[in-house]
Amino acid sequence: MSQTVWIARHGNRLDFVTPEWFKTAKRPYDPPLSEDGVVQARELGWRLKRENIAHIFASPFLRTIQTANQVAEILNLPIKIEAGLSEWLNPYWMTESPEIHPQEFLAERYHRIDWSYTSRVVPQYPESEETVLKRAAETARKLVAEFSEDILLVAHGASVLGTTRGLVSGNPIVNASLCCLVKIVRCHDEWKIELNGDTSHLSQTESQVRFN
Repeated sequence: MSQTVWIARHGNRLDFVTPEWFKTAKRPYDPPLSEDGVVQARELGWRLKRENIAHIFASPFLRTIQTANQVAEILNLPIKIEAGLSEWLNPYWMTESPEIHPQEFLAERYHRIDWSYTSRVVPQYPESEETVLKRAAETARKLVAEFSEDILLVAHGASVLGTTRGLVSGNPIVNASLCCLVKIVRCHDEWKIELNGDTSHLSQTESQVRFN
């Protein structure tokens, strides 16, 4: 049986472009995309338009939902919010469990979210590096076991790495830059990477990979 899993990191974040935003934000750990991040997300969607993706899963953070929404509009698909793809709940980055935008806010703005879907994995704050990689790996394995069609996972730097390692043996290193693409293909019972951190679809890329 063949299946393709696409894994993408979100586009550029507002606090990367405007660092002072963090100081006054109501939800400082849940920034939106920057203007160029929206462009990146749209370019990601056009890159994936010709692919046979049947399901889109996104982390519940705003920047991943916004990235997934651009793709979903182009592919005409719903978005399933999967907490197992969440940002690394790193106590050195976050002084407490991060407050993310509530369902009412998201439902009003992002009509493609499928609210009947419930997360298969729910992370707990705080997380070590080992914990987040295991959590993301478990999420990837659960999703491919349940959904046999081609899928897209929209995640964060650490969860892009974790989901990739959850499927591909050998602890591969992923260059998880903003709005990159990983393509993993299963043939019989073996998963192989065909694209690793690809950014050829982007008109703007970052010179240095940032995670927080």
